[in-house]
This record gives sequence, C-alpha cells and structure tokens, in this order.
Amino acid sequence: MSTVRPLTKAILALGSNLGERKGTLQSAVADLVDRPEVRLLNVSPVVTTKAVGGPVGQPDFLNMVIAVDTSLTPEELLAHCQAVELAHHRTREVRWGARTLDVDIIIYGEVLSDDPVLTLPHPRAAGRAFVLYPWSLMEPNATLAGVSVAELAAVAPDMAGIAHAQDGVLAQDSPSTAQ
Repeated sequence: MSTVRPLTKAILALGSNLGERKGTLQSAVADLVDRPEVRLLNVSPVVTTKAVGGPVGQPDFLNMVIAVDTSLTPEELLAHCQAVELAHHRTREVRWGARTLDVDIIIYGEVLSDDPVLTLPHPRAAGRAFVLYPWSLMEPNATLAGVSVAELAAVAPDMAGIAHAQDGVLAQDSPSTAQ
C-alpha cells in the first residue's frame, strides 16, 4: 500500500534558443505535466530574451515560467525535468551555452537547500529578469526570499533585453527575427 504524498507548489523556468523554440516549449510543458504526480497550475506569457552568460553570439531565447503542484520530491522533480530536457535533445557541452531546452526548478514550496546538485531556491533566480519577469506576469504577488518578484525583475541586469514574444515572431521562430 503506497502513501499519498502531499502536493507542493513549484515554479519551473523553461527556455529554448535552438531549433523550433516555440514548439519545444509547448511540448516541454505538456511533457512536464504528463505524469500524474505533476499538475499544471499556471503558465506565464512567453518572452524573448538575450542569452545571459555563456558564449557570445548565441541566438535569442524564448523563456517562460510555469507553476505546478507536485507530489514528487525535489530530487524526483529534478530528475523528471532533466528527462524532459533529454527528450528534447538537450546536451550539456558548454556551460550556459545554446540549448534546445533548459528547465530549472526555481522554488519548491518553502524548501531551502544548499545541496550543490539542487540548490533551492535557484541560486541565480533573484538576478535573472528572464525568470522573474514572466513569473511576475503570471503571479503578480509572487515573492522570492521575501522580496517581490516584480521588484526583483525591475532591477535585474538583463531586464532591458526582454521583450514580449509576438505571435508573428513565434510563427516564424527564427532567432534572427525574434526581437
């Protein structure tokens, strides 16, 4: 007889700057919530962002955030996110390099962890507008470590490089035309 685990709310950030970015994000969301232990709560708008860190000259990213309820442990959720990345041909050759899909756990309930495999909240989230801004659009009253996500987004160094992804841009899905 199995025990039922309580549901925990998690915020996941998704990004893609290689291949058919819009389709990858749509498919990844579906794959992430395909398990019975993960239930979709909310989806942010998609934003276009410049690559932050990593090699110069990377294509622009499409980024979004989703909120889920899950009965998976943080480690199980991480393994699930990494399996979804792998299913979308994610490779880890260059740190912060171009990728078909990146899925990060930003928060997992109120869990705090310094584990180098899974640090929670995500150690760089508070300074990344490409995570904070779509999250603030999805959940205007959200906080991260007690600070308004919208306020953190406003002062994040990469905020100036963010634009709302337009339907026409997404339909073309060419990094050279995404603005």
